[in-house]
Amino acid sequence: MLRIRRFEEEGMRQFENGKIPGWFHSSVGQEAAIVGACLALRDDDGMTGTHRSHGHPIGKGAHLDALMAELMGKEGGICKGRGGSMHFADNSVGIIGESGIVGGGIPIATGSAFSTRVRGFDQVTLCFFGDGAVNQGTFHESLNIAALWKLPVIYCCENNGYAMTTSVAQSQGQPDIALRAAGYGMPGVTVDGQSVGAVYEAAAQAVTRARAGEGPTLIVANTYRFDEHMFGLVIPGEPYRSVKEIETYKRDRDPIDLYCTVLLEEGITEKNLRAIEDEVVESVKQAVQFGLNSPLPRLETLPDYMFNSPIAGHHSFVAGVDRN
Repeated sequence: MLRIRRFEEEGMRQFENGKIPGWFHSSVGQEAAIVGACLALRDDDGMTGTHRSHGHPIGKGAHLDALMAELMGKEGGICKGRGGSMHFADNSVGIIGESGIVGGGIPIATGSAFSTRVRGFDQVTLCFFGDGAVNQGTFHESLNIAALWKLPVIYCCENNGYAMTTSVAQSQGQPDIALRAAGYGMPGVTVDGQSVGAVYEAAAQAVTRARAGEGPTLIVANTYRFDEHMFGLVIPGEPYRSVKEIETYKRDRDPIDLYCTVLLEEGITEKNLRAIEDEVVESVKQAVQFGLNSPLPRLETLPDYMFNSPIAGHHSFVAGVDRN
């Protein structure tokens, strides 16, 4: 969780310094929901993320160096600089991919689970999405088919209370998202998304169930986004949430502070915690330096790594470039 927090804080600084192109969606405040769910997986289990998924690959085990380089659009990035902040992928640790489309990862995760079933393996697929995605048609279609075919997929809704600036209460006739699972014949579980232990326990049960061939589970982790929907975004007009609300969550419901309290109660010392902090800070510094030192992709390599289909005779056109 600390690795995610420091990585994103540094990412926002690099974004301000003009080193990261595009946009930057921070998951600061949601680390427990990410890490708790990822801890229940094996390396060969699949995972799909969202537009707010810098932290999810870290939770799954990806290296910070390549992640930071990818944010910067560099050749040393996890996707050779072609994906950027909303499109991390790393097959070595099961990261299928992420999507800037709201709910875009839900049918992909469902397809991944179907592939596992067809091939006769016991991997599961963990699918992250936000509360705003549960009103997408792909959410309902995917959950229905996953329940019907008992696919090994865990749908994990990171419910931070707001779809950009629209609250759950303003957008959903039934604000208890977990109740939707009953309509598809699967378990629906609501957990404290600020407690890494609570999320892990729910995810571990769902993973066990999926591996046993008992089908999908919907987990709703109630969490909170400390930062704005997008770093640097200014919302005109009346604020959609109060400063008091944000400060209360930061003060009383910070998932890292909450877990530090748990660790101290279990006998972990302040010295141990400082050592973890020091190690994380150093690893993030190294990641930034790696990203800055990594070269930009060369223009002539633009079509590389793109799908190349010979649909027009012997010619193949990719991104407007004749590869022949």
